[in-house]
Amino acid sequence: MNQKALMSLNDYIEKYGANLKAKIPKEAWDNVTVEGNIYAIPSLNEVNGTEIIYARKDWLDKLGLKPPRTIQEYTAVMKAFAEGDPDGNGRKDTYGLSILEHLERTSPFLGAFGVQMNAWYERDGKLVYSGILPEMKEALAYLRSLYDQDILDPEFPLNKIDVLGEKVATGRVGLYSAAWFDTRTHIAENRKNDPSAEWIPLDFPVGPKGNHGVYSTSNVRSYNVVPLKSHNAEAVVKFLDFIAGPGQQALKLGFENEVWTRVNGKLSIRFAEHTKHAYRGIYGALVDTVEKEMTKDRLEGLGEQFRLYDNLQRIESNLMENRFNGPPTPAMGKHQVKLSKLQEETYTLIITGLSPIEEFDAFVKKWKESGGDEISGEVNEWWRETNK
Repeated sequence: MNQKALMSLNDYIEKYGANLKAKIPKEAWDNVTVEGNIYAIPSLNEVNGTEIIYARKDWLDKLGLKPPRTIQEYTAVMKAFAEGDPDGNGRKDTYGLSILEHLERTSPFLGAFGVQMNAWYERDGKLVYSGILPEMKEALAYLRSLYDQDILDPEFPLNKIDVLGEKVATGRVGLYSAAWFDTRTHIAENRKNDPSAEWIPLDFPVGPKGNHGVYSTSNVRSYNVVPLKSHNAEAVVKFLDFIAGPGQQALKLGFENEVWTRVNGKLSIRFAEHTKHAYRGIYGALVDTVEKEMTKDRLEGLGEQFRLYDNLQRIESNLMENRFNGPPTPAMGKHQVKLSKLQEETYTLIITGLSPIEEFDAFVKKWKESGGDEISGEVNEWWRETNK
């Protein structure tokens, strides 16, 4: 926008964007409005969170354990899964907990200490970055204790999603922070490989101070912009308005009587056709809107045994809100990449025992001096303006 590369879309949205105006909330429009001019059309996040802990009930039963609730009970269960030969093959080849590279799939465990990655929380009227809070230091110390006890998968810095998925599918992992849709993928694959495997969702772990929860996703997932020199802005807005309006059902569900029908009030999906028509999601994602009843229909139609809608409900009732939901600030553009790298390296070295936990304090100082304070200033300027 500063480079005068983007077209202002106000007039086009006013003329051709009735569905866009009705379905996209004010806070999403605020993110793309500068001095009264709208420079992008947002696409919304249909879901508000991602992670939910799943565990193998057959392993719990075999080891005489109940589903854990507190972080101490979780630790005991994970230790038993790592040491108690839950798969009965006589080898020590199972993990108590496995996570992803970049410290992903740790959200419920961080939540037990009252913090999440890359979030901003209100403290004494100001927004502060989660990654430098004392609560994060406590969470890292906890993960370090799991690593020291051989409970945490030592290969976690190399775990891409397909690697973790393979470990779940082949029965080496019996408890982890799953994505809400993993019941249709990795967990389903494990049940196919081992029909005796029984997976259940767990309550989110409660920490020493009563905290629990998982991270919340931003309300906007992507933006559509029109170059200033485009001659097709009218067509773009008409197209996106169609996706948000009359095209929404066919793009989310597929064509009625071809991909799905309604039987006794419920969606019945022809899965071969559903898969063949998966390309429609590319278009629907351009302007995703939140259609709660349609989401419920679709997810339950994909198979109630996968608990997809139930998983989302469970996640949504345990979200920890990130108070900053504005567009990236100028200082983020300058410093975010190096600060993210510094954070990930420091956290990983602490968890794996290559750095002492005290290194966290040095990290906080370096983060602030290397652009973090500048980012904090801009975030709080946005916070003050928003609260006006």
